[in-house]
Amino acid sequence: MNDSLVIEATEEPDYFGFYSPDLEGFSGIGRSVEDCIYRAKRGMTEHVNLLRTRGLSVPPRNPDPKIIIQNGQKLAPV
Repeated sequence: MNDSLVIEATEEPDYFGFYSPDLEGFSGIGRSVEDCIYRAKRGMTEHVNLLRTRGLSVPPRNPDPKIIIQNGQKLAPV
């Protein structure tokens, strides 16, 4: 992986969200941590290719990408 990935657990035992702090606009969901990593690897490549196709800037590769697994952040009631 060329970019960092954050995987967040939810209250549902088989539902995880993920995003990359290095790739603005990139996020997804998966059924397990492994599923999130699999989907993210493929999705990051597609996301970068889409940015290039549309002539948008592509962020530089992260020289030290990390995968962080954490509990999801609860939003404050509105």
